[in-house]
Amino acid sequence: MPRAFAAINFTPSVKAAQTRYHSREANMGFELADDTRSDLTLREAEFIEARDSFYQATVNEDGWPYVQHRGGPIGFLKVLDKNTIGFADFSGNRQYLSVGNLQANERIAMILMDYREQRRIKIWGRVKIVHEHEAPELIARLEMPAYRARIERAFIITVEAWDWNCPQHITPRYTDEDIEQLLAPMQAEIAKLKQIQKSNDIAKTANTPNTATVPAAGLGNGPLSLVVSGIRQLTPTIRAIELRDPQGADLPKVEAGAHLKLPVILSNGQAAVRHYSIASNPARRDIYEIAVLREDQGEGGSAFVHQHYQLGSLLLCELPKNDFRLSSTARPALLIAGGIGITAIKPMAQNLAASGKTFEMHYAAASQGEMAFGDRLRRDLGTRLHCYFSDQGQRLAIDELLRKTNKGSDIYVCGPSRLIDAVIKAASRYGFAEDQVHYEHFSATKTTDNRRFDVVLKRSNKVIPIQANQTVLQALNDAGIDTLSDCGVGNCGTCAVKVLDGEVEHRDHALNAKQRQNNLMCVCVSRAHTASITLDL
Repeated sequence: MPRAFAAINFTPSVKAAQTRYHSREANMGFELADDTRSDLTLREAEFIEARDSFYQATVNEDGWPYVQHRGGPIGFLKVLDKNTIGFADFSGNRQYLSVGNLQANERIAMILMDYREQRRIKIWGRVKIVHEHEAPELIARLEMPAYRARIERAFIITVEAWDWNCPQHITPRYTDEDIEQLLAPMQAEIAKLKQIQKSNDIAKTANTPNTATVPAAGLGNGPLSLVVSGIRQLTPTIRAIELRDPQGADLPKVEAGAHLKLPVILSNGQAAVRHYSIASNPARRDIYEIAVLREDQGEGGSAFVHQHYQLGSLLLCELPKNDFRLSSTARPALLIAGGIGITAIKPMAQNLAASGKTFEMHYAAASQGEMAFGDRLRRDLGTRLHCYFSDQGQRLAIDELLRKTNKGSDIYVCGPSRLIDAVIKAASRYGFAEDQVHYEHFSATKTTDNRRFDVVLKRSNKVIPIQANQTVLQALNDAGIDTLSDCGVGNCGTCAVKVLDGEVEHRDHALNAKQRQNNLMCVCVSRAHTASITLDL
Protein backbone atom coordinates (compact mmCIF):
# COMPACT_ATOMS: atom_id res chain seq x y z
CA MET A 1 0.00 0.00 0.00
CA PRO A 2 1.68 3.26 -1.05
CA ARG A 3 1.89 6.43 0.97
CA ALA A 4 -0.91 8.71 -0.19
CA PHE A 5 1.52 11.46 -1.14
CA ALA A 6 3.50 9.00 -3.29
CA ALA A 7 0.33 7.87 -5.06
CA ILE A 8 -0.39 11.53 -5.89
CA ASN A 9 3.08 12.71 -6.78
CA PHE A 10 4.99 9.72 -8.17
CA THR A 11 3.64 10.11 -11.69
CA PRO A 12 5.30 8.32 -14.63
CA SER A 13 7.49 11.35 -15.38
CA VAL A 14 8.58 11.58 -11.73
CA LYS A 15 9.40 7.88 -11.62
CA ALA A 16 11.39 8.30 -14.82
CA ALA A 17 13.41 11.12 -13.23
CA GLN A 18 13.99 9.01 -10.11
CA THR A 19 15.29 6.21 -12.28
CA ARG A 20 17.55 8.49 -14.30
CA TYR A 21 19.10 10.05 -11.23
CA HIS A 22 19.40 6.77 -9.28
CA SER A 23 16.86 7.45 -6.50
CA ARG A 24 14.09 5.16 -7.71
CA GLU A 25 15.08 2.31 -5.41
CA ALA A 26 15.27 4.57 -2.37
CA ASN A 27 11.83 5.99 -3.11
CA MET A 28 10.25 2.58 -3.52
CA GLY A 29 9.84 2.48 0.25
CA PHE A 30 7.18 5.19 0.08
CA GLU A 31 5.15 2.95 -2.23
CA LEU A 32 5.38 -0.07 0.08
CA ALA A 33 4.62 1.62 3.44
CA ASP A 34 1.96 0.29 5.85
CA ASP A 35 0.71 3.77 6.83
CA THR A 36 -0.90 5.69 3.97
CA ARG A 37 -0.64 8.96 5.93
CA SER A 38 -3.99 10.18 4.70
CA ASP A 39 -5.68 10.49 8.13
CA LEU A 40 -4.45 13.23 10.46
CA THR A 41 -3.41 12.02 13.91
CA LEU A 42 -3.30 14.02 17.14
CA ARG A 43 0.36 14.87 16.46
CA GLU A 44 -0.42 16.48 13.11
CA ALA A 45 -3.54 18.21 14.45
CA GLU A 46 -1.62 19.87 17.32
CA PHE A 47 1.12 21.00 14.93
CA ILE A 48 -1.37 22.45 12.42
CA GLU A 49 -3.38 24.40 15.02
CA ALA A 50 -0.21 25.86 16.57
CA ARG A 51 0.77 27.64 13.34
CA ASP A 52 0.17 31.31 12.57
CA SER A 53 0.90 31.01 8.83
CA PHE A 54 1.48 28.57 5.96
CA TYR A 55 2.25 28.50 2.24
CA GLN A 56 -0.28 27.22 -0.27
CA ALA A 57 -0.03 26.44 -3.97
CA THR A 58 -2.83 26.41 -6.53
CA VAL A 59 -2.83 26.17 -10.36
CA ASN A 60 -4.77 28.28 -12.86
CA GLU A 61 -6.45 27.20 -16.11
CA ASP A 62 -3.25 27.83 -18.07
CA GLY A 63 -1.20 25.53 -15.86
CA TRP A 64 0.64 28.30 -14.01
CA PRO A 65 1.15 27.70 -10.28
CA TYR A 66 0.53 30.41 -7.73
CA VAL A 67 2.14 30.22 -4.28
CA GLN A 68 0.55 32.31 -1.55
CA HIS A 69 1.54 32.97 2.06
CA ARG A 70 -1.46 32.89 4.41
CA GLY A 71 -1.29 34.24 7.96
CA GLY A 72 -3.51 34.93 10.94
CA PRO A 73 -3.74 34.45 14.71
CA ILE A 74 -2.38 31.19 16.08
CA GLY A 75 -5.09 28.59 15.62
CA PHE A 76 -6.80 30.22 12.62
CA LEU A 77 -6.10 27.02 10.66
CA LYS A 78 -8.38 24.47 12.34
CA VAL A 79 -8.56 20.69 12.19
CA LEU A 80 -12.25 19.80 11.83
CA ASP A 81 -11.78 16.04 11.76
CA LYS A 82 -9.12 13.50 10.79
CA ASN A 83 -9.59 14.24 7.07
CA THR A 84 -10.66 17.88 7.08
CA ILE A 85 -9.02 21.20 7.88
CA GLY A 86 -10.36 24.67 7.29
CA PHE A 87 -9.70 28.36 7.70
CA ALA A 88 -11.61 31.60 7.36
CA ASP A 89 -10.81 33.93 4.48
CA PHE A 90 -11.02 37.39 6.02
CA SER A 91 -11.83 40.66 4.28
CA GLY A 92 -8.92 42.47 2.66
CA ASN A 93 -8.25 40.17 -0.28
CA ARG A 94 -8.59 42.10 -3.54
CA GLN A 95 -6.97 39.91 -6.21
CA TYR A 96 -8.68 36.56 -5.53
CA LEU A 97 -5.95 34.60 -7.32
CA SER A 98 -6.15 31.50 -5.10
CA VAL A 99 -9.94 31.77 -4.89
CA GLY A 100 -10.21 31.98 -8.67
CA ASN A 101 -7.75 29.16 -9.28
CA LEU A 102 -9.68 26.85 -6.93
CA GLN A 103 -12.92 27.51 -8.80
CA ALA A 104 -11.31 25.84 -11.83
CA ASN A 105 -9.01 23.34 -10.09
CA GLU A 106 -9.88 22.26 -6.53
CA ARG A 107 -6.42 20.81 -5.80
CA ILE A 108 -4.15 22.50 -3.25
CA ALA A 109 -0.73 21.83 -1.76
CA MET A 110 0.39 23.35 1.56
CA ILE A 111 3.60 23.65 3.54
CA LEU A 112 3.45 24.45 7.26
CA MET A 113 6.69 25.55 8.95
CA ASP A 114 7.94 25.55 12.52
CA TYR A 115 11.20 27.46 12.15
CA ARG A 116 12.06 27.39 15.83
CA GLU A 117 11.90 23.60 16.14
CA GLN A 118 13.00 23.01 12.49
CA ARG A 119 9.93 21.01 11.53
CA ARG A 120 7.64 21.15 8.52
CA ILE A 121 4.69 19.20 7.17
CA LYS A 122 3.33 19.03 3.63
CA ILE A 123 -0.38 18.56 2.92
CA TRP A 124 -2.23 17.73 -0.30
CA GLY A 125 -5.98 18.13 -0.57
CA ARG A 126 -9.06 19.34 -2.38
CA VAL A 127 -10.75 22.62 -1.51
CA LYS A 128 -14.39 23.58 -1.27
CA ILE A 129 -15.07 27.32 -0.88
CA VAL A 130 -18.00 27.92 1.47
CA HIS A 131 -19.88 31.18 2.18
CA GLU A 132 -21.67 32.05 5.42
CA HIS A 133 -25.19 31.85 3.99
CA GLU A 134 -24.41 28.32 2.80
CA ALA A 135 -23.12 26.92 6.10
CA PRO A 136 -23.32 29.41 9.01
CA GLU A 137 -22.55 26.76 11.66
CA LEU A 138 -19.40 25.71 9.81
CA ILE A 139 -18.28 29.35 9.45
CA ALA A 140 -18.85 29.83 13.19
CA ARG A 141 -16.41 26.98 13.94
CA LEU A 142 -13.70 28.88 12.07
CA GLU A 143 -14.19 32.23 13.78
CA MET A 144 -11.43 33.70 15.98
CA PRO A 145 -13.15 35.59 18.85
CA ALA A 146 -10.18 37.92 19.39
CA TYR A 147 -9.72 38.67 15.68
CA ARG A 148 -11.96 41.47 14.43
CA ALA A 149 -11.66 41.10 10.63
CA ARG A 150 -14.84 40.10 8.77
CA ILE A 151 -15.08 36.58 7.35
CA GLU A 152 -15.95 36.61 3.64
CA ARG A 153 -15.70 32.88 2.94
CA ALA A 154 -14.08 29.70 4.22
CA PHE A 155 -11.66 27.24 2.67
CA ILE A 156 -12.65 23.67 3.60
CA ILE A 157 -9.86 21.27 2.67
CA THR A 158 -10.37 17.53 2.37
CA VAL A 159 -6.94 16.09 3.14
CA GLU A 160 -5.83 13.38 0.75
CA ALA A 161 -2.19 13.08 1.86
CA TRP A 162 0.34 14.51 4.29
CA ASP A 163 3.94 13.86 5.12
CA TRP A 164 6.52 15.23 7.52
CA ASN A 165 9.45 16.65 5.58
CA CYS A 166 13.18 16.49 6.23
CA PRO A 167 14.32 19.30 8.61
CA GLN A 168 17.59 19.77 6.73
CA HIS A 169 18.28 23.35 5.64
CA ILE A 170 15.48 24.85 7.80
CA THR A 171 17.22 27.84 9.35
CA PRO A 172 15.98 28.36 12.93
CA ARG A 173 14.10 31.64 13.26
CA TYR A 174 12.60 33.11 16.40
CA THR A 175 9.69 35.45 17.06
CA ASP A 176 9.82 38.17 19.69
CA GLU A 177 7.76 35.89 21.94
CA ASP A 178 10.22 33.00 21.41
CA ILE A 179 13.14 35.24 22.36
CA GLU A 180 11.32 36.49 25.45
CA GLN A 181 10.72 32.90 26.56
CA LEU A 182 14.34 31.92 25.94
CA LEU A 183 15.65 34.93 27.85
CA ALA A 184 13.06 34.77 30.62
CA PRO A 185 15.09 32.58 33.05
CA MET A 186 18.15 34.83 32.72
CA GLN A 187 16.10 38.02 33.03
CA ALA A 188 14.25 36.63 36.03
CA GLU A 189 17.54 35.81 37.76
CA ILE A 190 18.95 39.28 37.00
CA ALA A 191 15.75 40.92 38.23
CA LYS A 192 15.79 38.82 41.38
CA LEU A 193 19.36 39.83 42.18
CA LYS A 194 18.60 43.51 41.51
CA GLN A 195 15.51 43.38 43.68
CA ILE A 196 17.39 41.72 46.53
CA GLN A 197 20.00 44.45 46.33
CA LYS A 198 17.34 47.20 46.43
CA SER A 199 15.14 45.60 49.05
CA ASN A 200 18.01 45.02 51.47
CA ASP A 201 18.05 48.76 52.18
CA ILE A 202 14.43 48.86 53.30
CA ALA A 203 13.44 45.30 54.28
CA LYS A 204 14.40 45.79 57.93
CA THR A 205 12.11 48.80 58.27
CA ALA A 206 9.29 47.80 55.94
CA ASN A 207 6.89 47.36 58.88
CA THR A 208 7.83 50.58 60.65
CA PRO A 209 5.63 53.55 59.65
CA ASN A 210 7.30 56.69 58.33
CA THR A 211 10.83 55.23 58.32
CA ALA A 212 11.26 53.09 55.19
CA THR A 213 11.24 54.82 51.81
CA VAL A 214 11.38 53.80 48.20
CA PRO A 215 15.11 53.79 47.22
CA ALA A 216 16.31 56.86 45.30
CA ALA A 217 17.34 54.56 42.43
CA GLY A 218 13.74 53.41 42.16
CA LEU A 219 11.79 50.36 43.28
CA GLY A 220 11.09 47.59 40.79
CA ASN A 221 12.78 46.49 37.57
CA GLY A 222 10.30 47.22 34.77
CA PRO A 223 10.87 49.37 31.66
CA LEU A 224 8.31 52.08 32.56
CA SER A 225 9.56 54.80 34.93
CA LEU A 226 6.86 56.52 36.95
CA VAL A 227 7.16 59.11 39.70
CA VAL A 228 4.60 59.74 42.43
CA SER A 229 3.36 63.27 41.70
CA GLY A 230 0.27 63.44 43.92
CA ILE A 231 -1.35 61.71 46.90
CA ARG A 232 -4.97 62.16 48.01
CA GLN A 233 -6.88 60.47 50.80
CA LEU A 234 -10.20 59.54 49.17
CA THR A 235 -11.66 57.79 52.22
CA PRO A 236 -10.27 56.76 55.63
CA THR A 237 -8.94 53.54 54.04
CA ILE A 238 -8.50 54.40 50.34
CA ARG A 239 -5.62 56.51 49.07
CA ALA A 240 -5.24 57.79 45.50
CA ILE A 241 -1.75 57.85 44.02
CA GLU A 242 -1.03 60.03 40.96
CA LEU A 243 1.81 58.82 38.72
CA ARG A 244 3.60 60.73 35.94
CA ASP A 245 6.58 60.36 33.65
CA PRO A 246 9.70 61.70 35.45
CA GLN A 247 10.41 64.07 32.52
CA GLY A 248 6.78 65.06 32.00
CA ALA A 249 6.38 63.12 28.74
CA ASP A 250 3.13 61.49 27.66
CA LEU A 251 2.51 58.08 29.20
CA PRO A 252 1.68 54.99 27.08
CA LYS A 253 -1.92 55.15 25.92
CA VAL A 254 -4.35 52.93 27.83
CA GLU A 255 -8.00 51.93 27.49
CA ALA A 256 -10.58 51.72 30.24
CA GLY A 257 -10.03 48.57 32.31
CA ALA A 258 -6.21 48.64 32.13
CA HIS A 259 -4.05 47.98 35.18
CA LEU A 260 -0.50 48.50 36.42
CA LYS A 261 1.75 46.10 38.30
CA LEU A 262 3.38 48.22 41.00
CA PRO A 263 6.44 47.14 43.02
CA VAL A 264 6.07 46.74 46.79
CA ILE A 265 7.90 45.20 49.73
CA LEU A 266 5.78 42.75 51.74
CA SER A 267 5.70 42.46 55.51
CA ASN A 268 8.24 39.61 55.37
CA GLY A 269 10.70 41.80 53.46
CA GLN A 270 10.09 40.04 50.15
CA ALA A 271 9.91 42.10 46.95
CA ALA A 272 6.65 41.64 45.06
CA VAL A 273 4.21 43.37 42.72
CA ARG A 274 0.54 44.20 43.19
CA HIS A 275 -2.02 44.91 40.47
CA TYR A 276 -3.98 48.17 40.59
CA SER A 277 -6.53 49.39 38.05
CA ILE A 278 -5.77 52.69 36.33
CA ALA A 279 -8.69 54.75 37.62
CA SER A 280 -7.93 58.00 35.78
CA ASN A 281 -9.78 59.05 32.64
CA PRO A 282 -8.27 56.99 29.78
CA ALA A 283 -8.37 60.08 27.55
CA ARG A 284 -5.58 61.63 29.63
CA ARG A 285 -1.96 60.89 28.69
CA ASP A 286 -0.22 62.94 31.39
CA ILE A 287 -1.07 60.84 34.46
CA TYR A 288 -2.13 57.43 35.68
CA GLU A 289 -4.14 57.47 38.91
CA ILE A 290 -4.61 54.41 41.08
CA ALA A 291 -6.63 54.04 44.29
CA VAL A 292 -5.40 51.59 46.94
CA LEU A 293 -7.51 50.13 49.74
CA ARG A 294 -5.37 49.51 52.81
CA GLU A 295 -5.81 45.93 54.01
CA ASP A 296 -4.09 45.55 57.37
CA GLN A 297 -4.77 41.79 57.45
CA GLY A 298 -3.09 41.18 54.09
CA GLU A 299 0.52 40.40 53.18
CA GLY A 300 1.58 44.03 53.44
CA GLY A 301 1.46 45.19 49.81
CA SER A 302 -1.29 47.80 50.24
CA ALA A 303 0.16 48.88 53.60
CA PHE A 304 3.51 49.49 51.91
CA VAL A 305 1.87 51.72 49.29
CA HIS A 306 0.12 53.73 52.00
CA GLN A 307 3.22 54.06 54.17
CA HIS A 308 6.08 54.36 51.72
CA TYR A 309 4.83 55.76 48.41
CA GLN A 310 5.70 59.43 48.85
CA LEU A 311 5.90 62.44 46.56
CA GLY A 312 8.89 61.96 44.29
CA SER A 313 9.12 58.18 44.78
CA LEU A 314 10.44 56.53 41.59
CA LEU A 315 8.80 53.28 40.48
CA LEU A 316 10.09 51.01 37.70
CA CYS A 317 6.99 49.23 36.43
CA GLU A 318 5.92 46.88 33.67
CA LEU A 319 3.87 48.43 30.86
CA PRO A 320 0.10 48.61 31.51
CA LYS A 321 -1.99 45.60 30.54
CA ASN A 322 -5.71 45.18 29.99
CA ASP A 323 -7.70 42.00 30.68
CA PHE A 324 -11.00 43.89 31.17
CA ARG A 325 -11.75 45.88 28.02
CA LEU A 326 -14.96 47.54 26.99
CA SER A 327 -16.70 45.79 24.11
CA SER A 328 -16.42 47.43 20.71
CA THR A 329 -20.16 46.87 20.08
CA ALA A 330 -22.78 49.62 20.21
CA ARG A 331 -24.81 47.72 22.82
CA PRO A 332 -25.94 49.59 25.96
CA ALA A 333 -23.81 48.93 29.06
CA LEU A 334 -24.63 48.12 32.67
CA LEU A 335 -21.74 48.96 35.03
CA ILE A 336 -21.66 47.38 38.51
CA ALA A 337 -19.02 48.25 41.12
CA GLY A 338 -18.56 47.02 44.65
CA GLY A 339 -16.20 48.86 47.02
CA ILE A 340 -12.70 49.30 45.60
CA GLY A 341 -13.93 47.70 42.36
CA ILE A 342 -14.93 51.23 41.34
CA THR A 343 -11.33 51.83 40.23
CA ALA A 344 -11.84 49.66 37.14
CA ILE A 345 -15.45 50.73 36.48
CA LYS A 346 -14.98 54.54 36.81
CA PRO A 347 -12.86 54.99 33.62
CA MET A 348 -15.36 52.81 31.74
CA ALA A 349 -18.13 55.24 32.67
CA GLN A 350 -15.98 58.18 31.58
CA ASN A 351 -15.22 56.51 28.24
CA LEU A 352 -18.88 55.64 27.60
CA ALA A 353 -20.02 59.14 28.54
CA ALA A 354 -17.49 60.74 26.19
CA SER A 355 -18.57 58.51 23.30
CA GLY A 356 -22.27 59.17 23.86
CA LYS A 357 -23.17 55.53 24.47
CA THR A 358 -26.10 54.40 26.61
CA PHE A 359 -25.14 53.15 30.07
CA GLU A 360 -25.88 53.30 33.78
CA MET A 361 -23.75 52.58 36.84
CA HIS A 362 -24.68 50.86 40.09
CA TYR A 363 -22.18 51.38 42.90
CA ALA A 364 -22.33 49.63 46.29
CA ALA A 365 -20.19 50.81 49.22
CA ALA A 366 -20.10 50.35 52.99
CA SER A 367 -21.05 53.97 53.56
CA GLN A 368 -21.10 57.31 51.81
CA GLY A 369 -17.80 58.10 53.54
CA GLU A 370 -16.25 54.96 52.01
CA MET A 371 -17.40 55.87 48.50
CA ALA A 372 -14.23 56.56 46.51
CA PHE A 373 -14.58 59.18 43.74
CA GLY A 374 -18.14 59.89 44.93
CA ASP A 375 -18.25 63.66 44.25
CA ARG A 376 -16.69 63.28 40.81
CA LEU A 377 -19.04 60.47 39.79
CA ARG A 378 -22.15 62.38 40.91
CA ARG A 379 -21.01 65.44 38.97
CA ASP A 380 -20.10 63.55 35.78
CA LEU A 381 -22.85 60.91 35.66
CA GLY A 382 -25.89 62.55 37.22
CA THR A 383 -28.96 60.30 37.05
CA ARG A 384 -26.99 57.49 35.42
CA LEU A 385 -25.36 56.81 38.83
CA HIS A 386 -27.21 54.69 41.41
CA CYS A 387 -25.58 54.27 44.85
CA TYR A 388 -26.21 51.79 47.67
CA PHE A 389 -24.80 52.21 51.20
CA SER A 390 -24.78 49.30 53.63
CA ASP A 391 -24.84 51.49 56.75
CA GLN A 392 -28.15 52.97 55.53
CA GLY A 393 -29.69 49.54 55.01
CA GLN A 394 -29.51 49.86 51.23
CA ARG A 395 -28.81 46.75 49.18
CA LEU A 396 -27.90 46.29 45.54
CA ALA A 397 -30.49 43.70 44.44
CA ILE A 398 -28.59 42.00 41.62
CA ASP A 399 -31.38 39.62 40.69
CA GLU A 400 -33.96 42.38 40.36
CA LEU A 401 -31.53 44.67 38.50
CA LEU A 402 -30.66 42.09 35.82
CA ARG A 403 -34.29 41.01 35.47
CA LYS A 404 -35.13 44.58 34.37
CA THR A 405 -32.01 45.17 32.26
CA ASN A 406 -32.22 45.19 28.45
CA LYS A 407 -31.17 41.70 27.34
CA GLY A 408 -29.04 43.23 24.59
CA SER A 409 -26.77 44.98 27.11
CA ASP A 410 -23.15 44.32 27.98
CA ILE A 411 -22.59 43.88 31.73
CA TYR A 412 -19.35 44.93 33.44
CA VAL A 413 -18.74 44.11 37.11
CA CYS A 414 -15.77 44.50 39.44
CA GLY A 415 -15.60 44.08 43.19
CA PRO A 416 -15.74 41.27 45.78
CA SER A 417 -15.96 37.72 44.45
CA ARG A 418 -19.42 37.23 45.94
CA LEU A 419 -20.72 40.22 43.95
CA ILE A 420 -19.18 38.97 40.70
CA ASP A 421 -20.51 35.44 41.26
CA ALA A 422 -24.01 36.82 41.95
CA VAL A 423 -23.96 38.84 38.71
CA ILE A 424 -22.75 35.87 36.64
CA LYS A 425 -25.48 33.59 38.04
CA ALA A 426 -28.25 36.17 37.61
CA ALA A 427 -27.14 36.96 34.06
CA SER A 428 -27.34 33.27 33.19
CA ARG A 429 -30.83 32.99 34.70
CA TYR A 430 -32.15 35.93 32.70
CA GLY A 431 -30.79 34.88 29.33
CA PHE A 432 -27.65 36.97 28.91
CA ALA A 433 -25.04 35.30 26.72
CA GLU A 434 -21.71 34.42 28.32
CA ASP A 435 -19.85 36.95 26.15
CA GLN A 436 -22.13 39.77 27.39
CA VAL A 437 -20.83 39.47 30.97
CA HIS A 438 -17.38 40.98 31.62
CA TYR A 439 -15.67 40.94 35.01
CA GLU A 440 -12.34 41.27 36.77
CA HIS A 441 -11.25 39.87 40.13
CA PHE A 442 -8.70 41.71 42.28
CA SER A 443 -7.55 38.60 44.11
CA ALA A 444 -7.72 34.85 43.84
CA THR A 445 -10.76 33.12 45.28
CA LYS A 446 -10.00 32.23 48.89
CA THR A 447 -11.02 28.84 50.23
CA THR A 448 -10.27 27.02 53.46
CA ASP A 449 -10.46 23.43 52.18
CA ASN A 450 -7.27 23.28 50.12
CA ARG A 451 -5.69 19.85 50.07
CA ARG A 452 -2.13 18.75 49.40
CA PHE A 453 -1.47 17.07 46.03
CA ASP A 454 1.44 16.26 43.72
CA VAL A 455 2.30 17.71 40.34
CA VAL A 456 4.16 15.40 37.95
CA LEU A 457 6.19 17.24 35.30
CA LYS A 458 6.24 15.09 32.17
CA ARG A 459 9.14 16.78 30.35
CA SER A 460 11.25 17.54 33.41
CA ASN A 461 10.63 14.13 34.94
CA LYS A 462 10.05 15.71 38.37
CA VAL A 463 7.41 15.39 41.06
CA ILE A 464 6.57 18.64 42.89
CA PRO A 465 4.49 18.48 46.09
CA ILE A 466 1.88 21.24 46.38
CA GLN A 467 1.10 22.11 49.98
CA ALA A 468 -2.35 23.29 51.06
CA ASN A 469 -1.09 26.82 51.63
CA GLN A 470 0.69 27.32 48.28
CA THR A 471 -0.27 27.53 44.62
CA VAL A 472 1.09 25.35 41.84
CA LEU A 473 2.78 28.43 40.36
CA GLN A 474 4.54 29.21 43.65
CA ALA A 475 5.76 25.63 43.97
CA LEU A 476 7.01 25.56 40.37
CA ASN A 477 8.88 28.84 40.84
CA ASP A 478 10.41 27.59 44.11
CA ALA A 479 11.59 24.47 42.26
CA GLY A 480 13.24 26.57 39.54
CA ILE A 481 10.74 25.58 36.82
CA ASP A 482 10.40 28.40 34.28
CA THR A 483 6.68 29.13 33.83
CA LEU A 484 5.05 32.14 32.18
CA SER A 485 2.70 34.10 34.44
CA ASP A 486 1.31 37.59 34.86
CA CYS A 487 -1.75 38.49 36.94
CA GLY A 488 -1.46 35.79 39.63
CA VAL A 489 -5.22 35.81 40.30
CA GLY A 490 -6.63 33.87 37.33
CA ASN A 491 -7.69 36.85 35.19
CA CYS A 492 -5.38 36.70 32.18
CA GLY A 493 -4.63 33.04 31.31
CA THR A 494 -0.90 33.66 30.74
CA CYS A 495 0.10 30.79 33.03
CA ALA A 496 -2.18 28.19 31.37
CA VAL A 497 -0.47 24.79 31.07
CA LYS A 498 -1.60 21.58 29.37
CA VAL A 499 -2.74 18.84 31.79
CA LEU A 500 -1.88 15.35 30.59
CA ASP A 501 -3.44 13.35 33.42
CA GLY A 502 -5.57 14.03 36.49
CA GLU A 503 -8.67 16.11 37.23
CA VAL A 504 -8.41 19.90 37.57
CA GLU A 505 -10.30 22.06 40.05
CA HIS A 506 -10.63 25.21 37.95
CA ARG A 507 -10.57 28.46 39.94
CA ASP A 508 -9.57 30.88 37.19
CA HIS A 509 -11.71 33.47 35.40
CA ALA A 510 -9.78 33.43 32.10
CA LEU A 511 -10.26 30.06 30.39
CA ASN A 512 -13.40 29.37 28.40
CA ALA A 513 -15.26 26.06 28.32
CA LYS A 514 -13.42 24.81 25.24
CA GLN A 515 -10.01 25.60 26.74
CA ARG A 516 -10.94 23.70 29.88
CA GLN A 517 -12.20 20.78 27.82
CA ASN A 518 -8.80 20.82 26.10
CA ASN A 519 -7.24 20.28 29.55
CA LEU A 520 -5.64 23.67 30.08
CA MET A 521 -5.07 24.79 33.67
CA CYS A 522 -4.17 28.19 35.15
CA VAL A 523 -1.50 27.18 37.64
CA CYS A 524 -1.65 30.51 39.51
CA VAL A 525 -4.98 29.63 41.17
CA SER A 526 -6.36 26.24 40.07
CA ARG A 527 -5.74 23.03 41.97
CA ALA A 528 -6.32 19.27 41.60
CA HIS A 529 -9.32 17.16 42.54
CA THR A 530 -7.14 14.06 42.26
CA ALA A 531 -4.13 13.08 44.37
CA SER A 532 -1.83 14.11 41.52
CA ILE A 533 -1.92 15.75 38.11
CA THR A 534 0.59 15.52 35.26
CA LEU A 535 1.57 18.73 33.45
CA ASP A 536 3.22 19.17 30.05
CA LEU A 537 6.30 20.80 31.59
